Amino acid sequence: MSFLEHLEELRWHIIRSILAIFILMITAFVFKNFIFDKIILAPKTPGFFTNRVLCELSDILNMKALCINTKPFLLINIKMAGQLTTHIAVSMVAGLILAFPIILWEFWKFFSPALHENERQHARGAVFAASLLFFTGVLFGYYLLAPLSVHFLTSYEISPDVANQINIRSYIGTLSSICLATGLIFELPIITYFLTKIGIITPSFLIKYRRHAILAIFVVAAIITPPDVFSQALVCIPLLILYEVGIVISRRVIKNKNRDRDAFMNEDTSSQTGNVTS
Repeated sequence: MSFLEHLEELRWHIIRSILAIFILMITAFVFKNFIFDKIILAPKTPGFFTNRVLCELSDILNMKALCINTKPFLLINIKMAGQLTTHIAVSMVAGLILAFPIILWEFWKFFSPALHENERQHARGAVFAASLLFFTGVLFGYYLLAPLSVHFLTSYEISPDVANQINIRSYIGTLSSICLATGLIFELPIITYFLTKIGIITPSFLIKYRRHAILAIFVVAAIITPPDVFSQALVCIPLLILYEVGIVISRRVIKNKNRDRDAFMNEDTSSQTGNVTS
Protein backbone atom coordinates (compact mmCIF):
# COMPACT_ATOMS: atom_id res chain seq x y z
CA MET A 1 0.00 0.00 0.00
CA SER A 2 1.14 3.54 -0.74
CA PHE A 3 1.34 6.26 1.88
CA LEU A 4 -1.97 7.77 0.78
CA GLU A 5 -3.61 4.34 0.86
CA HIS A 6 -2.40 3.90 4.46
CA LEU A 7 -3.88 7.30 5.33
CA GLU A 8 -7.19 6.29 3.74
CA GLU A 9 -7.21 3.06 5.73
CA LEU A 10 -6.43 4.93 8.95
CA ARG A 11 -9.16 7.45 8.20
CA TRP A 12 -11.82 4.73 8.07
CA HIS A 13 -10.61 3.21 11.34
CA ILE A 14 -10.86 6.64 12.98
CA ILE A 15 -14.32 7.22 11.49
CA ARG A 16 -15.58 3.89 12.85
CA SER A 17 -14.12 4.72 16.28
CA ILE A 18 -15.80 8.14 16.33
CA LEU A 19 -19.07 6.57 15.18
CA ALA A 20 -18.91 4.06 18.06
CA ILE A 21 -18.28 6.89 20.55
CA PHE A 22 -21.20 8.88 19.11
CA ILE A 23 -23.65 5.94 19.27
CA LEU A 24 -22.69 5.11 22.86
CA MET A 25 -22.83 8.81 23.75
CA ILE A 26 -26.43 8.98 22.50
CA THR A 27 -27.23 5.85 24.52
CA ALA A 28 -25.77 7.42 27.67
CA PHE A 29 -27.67 10.64 26.96
CA VAL A 30 -30.99 8.75 26.80
CA PHE A 31 -30.38 6.89 30.07
CA LYS A 32 -29.86 10.14 31.99
CA ASN A 33 -31.52 9.07 35.24
CA PHE A 34 -29.49 5.88 35.53
CA ILE A 35 -26.19 7.57 34.62
CA PHE A 36 -26.59 10.41 37.12
CA ASP A 37 -28.63 8.95 39.99
CA LYS A 38 -27.16 5.44 40.08
CA ILE A 39 -23.57 6.07 38.95
CA ILE A 40 -22.28 9.64 39.10
CA LEU A 41 -24.04 10.92 42.22
CA ALA A 42 -23.85 7.61 44.12
CA PRO A 43 -20.30 7.91 45.63
CA LYS A 44 -21.33 10.93 47.73
CA THR A 45 -24.28 9.18 49.40
CA PRO A 46 -24.12 7.12 52.63
CA GLY A 47 -25.76 4.15 50.89
CA PHE A 48 -22.94 3.74 48.35
CA PHE A 49 -21.28 0.31 48.55
CA THR A 50 -17.83 1.55 49.61
CA ASN A 51 -19.23 4.00 52.15
CA ARG A 52 -21.36 1.29 53.77
CA VAL A 53 -18.48 -1.21 53.90
CA LEU A 54 -16.07 1.30 55.44
CA CYS A 55 -18.63 2.36 58.04
CA GLU A 56 -19.24 -1.26 58.99
CA LEU A 57 -15.48 -1.78 59.17
CA SER A 58 -15.11 1.29 61.37
CA ASP A 59 -17.57 -0.21 63.87
CA ILE A 60 -15.63 -3.49 63.94
CA LEU A 61 -12.21 -1.85 64.31
CA ASN A 62 -13.49 1.04 66.42
CA MET A 63 -11.99 3.56 64.00
CA LYS A 64 -14.50 6.32 63.36
CA ALA A 65 -12.29 7.95 60.74
CA LEU A 66 -13.06 5.09 58.34
CA CYS A 67 -16.77 5.95 58.22
CA ILE A 68 -16.99 8.40 55.31
CA ASN A 69 -19.69 10.35 53.44
CA THR A 70 -22.24 9.94 56.24
CA LYS A 71 -23.72 13.39 55.56
CA PRO A 72 -24.91 13.78 51.96
CA PHE A 73 -24.40 17.24 50.47
CA LEU A 74 -26.20 19.12 47.72
CA LEU A 75 -24.56 20.11 44.48
CA ILE A 76 -25.29 23.47 42.89
CA ASN A 77 -25.55 24.72 39.33
CA ILE A 78 -24.63 28.36 38.70
CA LYS A 79 -25.23 28.68 34.94
CA MET A 80 -28.47 28.94 33.00
CA ALA A 81 -27.61 26.06 30.66
CA GLY A 82 -25.29 24.39 33.15
CA GLN A 83 -27.33 21.23 33.65
CA LEU A 84 -27.81 20.72 29.91
CA THR A 85 -24.11 21.18 29.11
CA THR A 86 -23.22 18.91 32.02
CA HIS A 87 -25.57 16.25 30.64
CA ILE A 88 -23.89 16.47 27.22
CA ALA A 89 -20.34 16.43 28.66
CA VAL A 90 -21.07 13.40 30.86
CA SER A 91 -22.60 11.58 27.89
CA MET A 92 -19.43 12.23 25.87
CA VAL A 93 -17.18 10.88 28.64
CA ALA A 94 -19.42 7.84 29.08
CA GLY A 95 -19.37 7.19 25.34
CA LEU A 96 -15.57 7.42 25.31
CA ILE A 97 -15.21 4.98 28.21
CA LEU A 98 -17.70 2.48 26.79
CA ALA A 99 -16.15 2.68 23.31
CA PHE A 100 -12.60 2.09 24.57
CA PRO A 101 -12.49 -1.60 23.50
CA ILE A 102 -13.82 -0.69 20.04
CA ILE A 103 -11.20 2.05 19.65
CA LEU A 104 -8.44 -0.38 20.64
CA TRP A 105 -9.77 -2.98 18.21
CA GLU A 106 -9.87 -0.52 15.31
CA PHE A 107 -6.28 0.62 15.88
CA TRP A 108 -5.18 -2.98 16.38
CA LYS A 109 -6.65 -3.88 12.97
CA PHE A 110 -4.70 -0.99 11.45
CA PHE A 111 -1.32 -1.89 13.00
CA SER A 112 -1.52 -5.70 13.04
CA PRO A 113 -0.77 -6.21 9.29
CA ALA A 114 2.64 -4.57 9.89
CA LEU A 115 3.60 -7.21 12.49
CA HIS A 116 5.34 -10.49 11.81
CA GLU A 117 3.40 -13.69 12.36
CA ASN A 118 5.21 -14.53 15.61
CA GLU A 119 4.65 -10.97 16.87
CA ARG A 120 0.93 -11.26 16.15
CA GLN A 121 0.84 -14.54 18.06
CA HIS A 122 2.59 -13.02 21.09
CA ALA A 123 0.27 -9.99 21.00
CA ARG A 124 -2.88 -12.07 20.56
CA GLY A 125 -5.45 -11.09 23.16
CA ALA A 126 -3.82 -7.69 23.71
CA VAL A 127 -7.06 -5.83 22.96
CA PHE A 128 -8.99 -7.95 25.47
CA ALA A 129 -6.26 -7.62 28.12
CA ALA A 130 -5.96 -3.86 27.64
CA SER A 131 -9.75 -3.42 27.81
CA LEU A 132 -9.99 -5.59 30.92
CA LEU A 133 -7.21 -3.66 32.66
CA PHE A 134 -8.75 -0.32 31.69
CA PHE A 135 -12.20 -1.16 33.04
CA THR A 136 -10.65 -2.68 36.16
CA GLY A 137 -8.81 0.59 36.73
CA VAL A 138 -11.98 2.62 36.15
CA LEU A 139 -13.89 0.47 38.67
CA PHE A 140 -11.00 0.74 41.14
CA GLY A 141 -11.07 4.52 40.88
CA TYR A 142 -14.86 4.65 41.08
CA TYR A 143 -15.38 2.33 44.03
CA LEU A 144 -12.29 3.20 46.06
CA LEU A 145 -10.60 6.47 45.16
CA ALA A 146 -13.71 8.47 44.28
CA PRO A 147 -15.57 8.12 47.62
CA LEU A 148 -12.34 8.69 49.59
CA SER A 149 -11.50 11.80 47.56
CA VAL A 150 -15.07 13.14 47.74
CA HIS A 151 -15.10 12.74 51.51
CA PHE A 152 -11.71 14.38 52.01
CA LEU A 153 -12.24 17.31 49.62
CA THR A 154 -15.77 18.14 50.78
CA SER A 155 -15.02 17.84 54.50
CA TYR A 156 -11.74 19.77 54.42
CA GLU A 157 -12.09 23.33 55.65
CA ILE A 158 -9.75 26.25 56.24
CA SER A 159 -12.22 27.96 58.60
CA PRO A 160 -15.70 27.23 60.00
CA ASP A 161 -16.78 30.57 58.50
CA VAL A 162 -16.22 29.24 54.95
CA ALA A 163 -18.99 26.95 53.69
CA ASN A 164 -18.45 24.43 50.90
CA GLN A 165 -20.92 24.82 48.04
CA ILE A 166 -19.81 22.31 45.44
CA ASN A 167 -20.50 23.03 41.78
CA ILE A 168 -21.84 20.06 39.80
CA ARG A 169 -19.18 20.52 37.10
CA SER A 170 -16.41 20.49 39.70
CA TYR A 171 -17.74 17.29 41.27
CA ILE A 172 -18.12 15.49 37.94
CA GLY A 173 -14.72 16.72 36.75
CA THR A 174 -13.05 15.30 39.85
CA LEU A 175 -14.90 11.99 39.52
CA SER A 176 -14.19 11.53 35.81
CA SER A 177 -10.51 12.52 36.11
CA ILE A 178 -10.01 9.98 38.91
CA CYS A 179 -11.67 7.15 36.98
CA LEU A 180 -9.91 7.89 33.68
CA ALA A 181 -6.53 8.32 35.39
CA THR A 182 -6.76 4.99 37.23
CA GLY A 183 -7.99 3.32 34.04
CA LEU A 184 -4.85 4.49 32.23
CA ILE A 185 -2.58 3.63 35.19
CA PHE A 186 -3.87 0.06 35.12
CA GLU A 187 -2.55 -0.21 31.55
CA LEU A 188 0.96 -0.40 33.05
CA PRO A 189 1.44 -4.14 32.24
CA ILE A 190 0.46 -3.57 28.59
CA ILE A 191 2.77 -0.55 28.35
CA THR A 192 5.57 -2.58 29.92
CA TYR A 193 5.02 -5.36 27.37
CA PHE A 194 5.35 -3.11 24.33
CA LEU A 195 8.23 -1.04 25.75
CA THR A 196 10.13 -4.28 26.41
CA LYS A 197 9.31 -5.55 22.91
CA ILE A 198 10.90 -2.50 21.29
CA GLY A 199 13.88 -2.57 23.68
CA ILE A 200 13.28 0.60 25.70
CA ILE A 201 13.08 -1.15 29.08
CA THR A 202 14.30 -4.47 30.49
CA PRO A 203 13.54 -6.49 33.64
CA SER A 204 16.86 -5.40 35.13
CA PHE A 205 15.91 -1.75 34.54
CA LEU A 206 12.57 -2.22 36.34
CA ILE A 207 14.25 -4.04 39.23
CA LYS A 208 17.01 -1.44 39.49
CA TYR A 209 14.50 1.43 39.79
CA ARG A 210 11.95 -0.49 41.90
CA ARG A 211 12.67 1.66 44.96
CA HIS A 212 12.12 4.83 42.95
CA ALA A 213 8.85 3.43 41.62
CA ILE A 214 7.67 2.49 45.12
CA LEU A 215 8.46 6.00 46.35
CA ALA A 216 6.57 7.51 43.41
CA ILE A 217 3.57 5.25 44.09
CA PHE A 218 3.45 6.29 47.74
CA VAL A 219 3.71 9.97 46.78
CA VAL A 220 0.83 9.62 44.29
CA ALA A 221 -1.24 7.72 46.87
CA ALA A 222 -0.60 10.42 49.48
CA ILE A 223 -1.75 13.12 47.05
CA ILE A 224 -4.98 11.49 45.87
CA THR A 225 -6.16 9.97 49.16
CA PRO A 226 -7.13 11.35 52.58
CA PRO A 227 -4.23 11.68 55.05
CA ASP A 228 -4.54 8.30 56.78
CA VAL A 229 -2.47 5.14 56.44
CA PHE A 230 -5.43 2.87 55.69
CA SER A 231 -6.56 4.83 52.62
CA GLN A 232 -3.03 5.12 51.27
CA ALA A 233 -2.47 1.37 51.70
CA LEU A 234 -5.67 0.60 49.77
CA VAL A 235 -4.31 2.60 46.84
CA CYS A 236 -0.66 1.53 47.04
CA ILE A 237 -1.20 -2.24 47.14
CA PRO A 238 -2.83 -2.59 43.67
CA LEU A 239 -0.27 -0.25 42.11
CA LEU A 240 2.64 -2.17 43.63
CA ILE A 241 1.12 -5.43 42.36
CA LEU A 242 0.83 -3.95 38.86
CA TYR A 243 4.50 -2.94 38.95
CA GLU A 244 5.56 -6.45 39.95
CA VAL A 245 3.33 -7.93 37.23
CA GLY A 246 5.09 -5.61 34.78
CA ILE A 247 8.46 -7.08 35.82
CA VAL A 248 7.16 -10.63 35.26
CA ILE A 249 5.80 -9.67 31.83
CA SER A 250 9.07 -7.99 30.89
CA ARG A 251 11.01 -11.13 31.86
CA ARG A 252 8.72 -13.28 29.75
CA VAL A 253 9.13 -11.00 26.74
CA ILE A 254 12.92 -11.10 27.03
CA LYS A 255 12.81 -14.89 27.43
CA ASN A 256 10.71 -15.26 24.27
CA LYS A 257 13.02 -12.91 22.35
CA ASN A 258 16.09 -14.90 23.42
CA ARG A 259 14.39 -18.18 22.51
CA ASP A 260 13.46 -16.88 19.04
CA ARG A 261 17.00 -15.60 18.53
CA ASP A 262 18.54 -18.92 19.56
CA ALA A 263 16.15 -20.80 17.28
CA PHE A 264 17.07 -18.52 14.38
CA MET A 265 20.81 -18.92 15.05
CA ASN A 266 20.51 -22.72 15.26
CA GLU A 267 18.52 -22.83 12.04
CA ASP A 268 21.06 -20.61 10.30
CA THR A 269 23.96 -22.74 11.59
CA SER A 270 22.24 -25.93 10.40
CA SER A 271 21.69 -24.49 6.92
CA GLN A 272 25.34 -23.41 6.65
CA THR A 273 26.51 -26.86 7.77
CA GLY A 274 24.30 -28.47 5.15
CA ASN A 275 25.73 -26.26 2.41
CA VAL A 276 29.33 -27.11 3.41
CA THR A 277 28.54 -30.86 3.45
CA SER A 278 26.96 -30.72 0.04
